Amino acid sequence: MDESLLYDEPEVILRCRELDSPLRRVIAAIRLVNGKLIGRQDTVSHVIDAEDVYYFESVDNKVFIYTQKLVYETSLRLYEIESRFEDTDFFRASKSVVANISKIASFQAVFNGRFEARLLNGEKIIISRQNVPTLKQKLGMKVKRS
Repeated sequence: MDESLLYDEPEVILRCRELDSPLRRVIAAIRLVNGKLIGRQDTVSHVIDAEDVYYFESVDNKVFIYTQKLVYETSLRLYEIESRFEDTDFFRASKSVVANISKIASFQAVFNGRFEARLLNGEKIIISRQNVPTLKQKLGMKVKRS
């Protein structure tokens, strides 16, 4: 740690033999802290910290950003969000939802292999059968092989 008034911007230097998955997650977490999104409500644009996002949802060809209490519209597509937040706590929960795993309070199996996740703000989202292994992997749980 080297603190000084001489520095304008923080700088992180990472030295490693190989950039493995855990290190990629550390890098992504650092980027996420500084991650900003633009969300619109009516004609007003708002700057949103990515850490405050609970999930993104695509509805009728529009993508919405859900925070603890507010909803914003974004011009980003879900695949762009997924790519931008790769190796972070965001993951594809279903065809229409990219969720922030750090905002999940609990989850349970429902029917047809799907999970229902209760978020910290009380909302519920469905995690599709195909994406349950991703959730488990991100949580460090064992993933059954079929």
